[in-house]
Amino acid sequence: MAIKKQFLKSKPVCKVTFSIEAEDAKKVSVIGSFNDWNAKKAPLKKLKNGTFKGTVDLDVDNSYEFKYLVDGEYVNDSEADSYVWNDFAGSENSVVTV
Repeated sequence: MAIKKQFLKSKPVCKVTFSIEAEDAKKVSVIGSFNDWNAKKAPLKKLKNGTFKGTVDLDVDNSYEFKYLVDGEYVNDSEADSYVWNDFAGSENSVVTV
């Protein structure tokens, strides 16, 4: 798992690349507060090495809760900036801060 941040000089946006190793998975998305927890808005693309990867543009000076949805199962990112308890989910969510 990895989160890579690329801040743009031209506008207050950060391109955040999410990646997760899920060799046997068929479908992986990143869902979170930045896309209304909608798996269809940020599907990740499977690479030849079995890693799923995708980039999302996020407004800077914010924190966003997120999880990966791997074949219907929710997975936190082990390299998230922090974690926060979510009463609705009854579990912790990963947090990325940009």
